[in-house]
Amino acid sequence: ILDDQLISYWQNDSGKLFALSHPHFKSILKGSRSSFSFPILKRFRQNPILRPIVNHFWESKLVFNPAAIYGAGKVHLVYRAMGENDVSVLGYASSKDGIHIDERLKDPIYIPKEPFEFNPQAPRVCFTYTSGGGCGGCEDPRLTKIKDRIYMTYVALNGREPPRVALTSIKVDDFLSNKWNWERPVLVSPPGEINKNWVIFPEKINGKYAILHSISPGVSIAYVDSLEFDGSTYINSYYSGALRRNCWDSWVRGVGPPPIKTKEGWLIFYHAMDKQDPNRYKVGAMILDYKNPTKVLCRSRQPILEPDKRYENEGFKAGVVYACGAVAVNNRLFVYYGGADTVACAASANLNEFLDQLKYSGSARLEPVVND
Repeated sequence: ILDDQLISYWQNDSGKLFALSHPHFKSILKGSRSSFSFPILKRFRQNPILRPIVNHFWESKLVFNPAAIYGAGKVHLVYRAMGENDVSVLGYASSKDGIHIDERLKDPIYIPKEPFEFNPQAPRVCFTYTSGGGCGGCEDPRLTKIKDRIYMTYVALNGREPPRVALTSIKVDDFLSNKWNWERPVLVSPPGEINKNWVIFPEKINGKYAILHSISPGVSIAYVDSLEFDGSTYINSYYSGALRRNCWDSWVRGVGPPPIKTKEGWLIFYHAMDKQDPNRYKVGAMILDYKNPTKVLCRSRQPILEPDKRYENEGFKAGVVYACGAVAVNNRLFVYYGGADTVACAASANLNEFLDQLKYSGSARLEPVVND
């Protein structure tokens, strides 16, 4: 023990000696019991917060995977919905306290219009794809506010081709006024490839916009000068699907909500499956470095949310918790997710406590000792 650090000495297989410092050594020893517990999210008791409405033809079957953004004193949710025609559209709801729904619009706010997201000639001839079923449309939105615009990435599926990532935007003032003047969407992922789960950072990193498009095998980020894509310039993404050994997230699927900037770094949530517990989507968390978010500072050793409730197992697809939205309001973290690809749910935690638990109980960050 040297000052406030624990120094450990190691020898590798080739006989080389090296030292590592453990900077949080005393903090962990002095911490409360909560510092040793795994970070978890506490579900809202009245879950689900959104269910299908039988009288609304466009959302009569499924209502799930809501994106979230905070503004004008309330949380705004943009959720995926499916009705009688089996085409995914996006609906809107809002909450002043983050969990109780105060407003829900009767009509969708975003519907598929482009050829890459709608196939009117053969609406029931589907590409082999099981995310909520259906035969195309706009799926799994994510919202990011940057200055005076809100950008939305989503999965576009026309029922004939592999799912691709599309991008659109809207002025903040129009969004808050329920004036749905969305920009014409463009595809940002290449043709002929399956791509999902792309998110935009809420601020520039090293002078460029940052788009996180894969976390398998590592965190992959595209840095661009502008978010005004021309529809023919694409971001190339790589997803290995390789299994991680001896961990709960042996099969990492993709990122959840857009990153949240915190005192510890960029907080992200992600979806993964356990080889020992197949067919169950679970949610984990990571903290990424501010300036170099491809660097993972720590990640949860256990899932922070598992499909254990009835409403997460009774529906279109059992055993699924799938988060697309998260906000931090006055040190309160809210995460919004789909349950069983059928309903929309909410979970919450104290943000500072969650970060401390993630930092101390997650994968350790070992820093090399540097000689002065």
